Amino acid sequence: MAKTDAALAPLPPGECIVLRRGALEVEVAPQAGGRIAQLRHRGVAWLVGPHDGTPGAINWGAYPMLPWAGRLRQGGFRFEGQDYHIPANLGPHAIHGLAFDAPWQVAERSTDAVRLTLDLSSDARWPFGGQALHDITLDADTLRLRLRVQAGKRAMPRPVIGWHPWFRKQHDFDFQPRAYYPRDADGIATLPLAPPPGPLDDCYLNDRPVRLSYEGQQLRLESDCDHWVYFDEQPQATCFEPQSGPPDTFNLRAGETLAPGESVEAWFRLAFA
Repeated sequence: MAKTDAALAPLPPGECIVLRRGALEVEVAPQAGGRIAQLRHRGVAWLVGPHDGTPGAINWGAYPMLPWAGRLRQGGFRFEGQDYHIPANLGPHAIHGLAFDAPWQVAERSTDAVRLTLDLSSDARWPFGGQALHDITLDADTLRLRLRVQAGKRAMPRPVIGWHPWFRKQHDFDFQPRAYYPRDADGIATLPLAPPPGPLDDCYLNDRPVRLSYEGQQLRLESDCDHWVYFDEQPQATCFEPQSGPPDTFNLRAGETLAPGESVEAWFRLAFA
């Protein structure tokens, strides 16, 4: 029997926390990577859920990616003069960080907000430690998300953080990036940047809101992240993923450091018209 990559192994949602405010309802799955399991506006479900035929850990909901996003080439990088190797979870590469399949802790919750926390490992998978925070807040017709990664007692490579939402298939959207990272034969982002449009699974530089249309509803995506991955190669979903830097960041941006106690943050806003 063929071995299943860890990132594609089925990940059940576990017990979900349901947040509601006005016409907005959000299911949060702390045990399944601290992710949004479903986003509904006026009863319309916008996300591919865990029971929609793609139960693999990286294939449903909207999950946080940290302390890196996308593929880390061969799981390897060099930091402060030492070589590190993160265990591969998708083919020969390490994808989407440490958080998407880890159980998060519920620190605070109310009817329309929840704060989740995650202690990062200090072992072979990630020897640097640290802590992550994911704030999920409903505000009228808007879902507001905030991520933070804080270094612990030792420095770490400067994280790239972001979100991977699996929107149900989009046939009408507005996405106007200004450049993208071409991919090599391994499917890994490279430099130098190139003009768009690029193919359908690339990391783009984008400063404008992304606008989606589905079932007669309009959704505007905004973030302080200037990197967005656009993925549209599966029949059931379209992904627009805001993140604070490129895939393979520890190699493309080698030498960038987060000092002990320092943190990085990002926000993502999903607003219904």
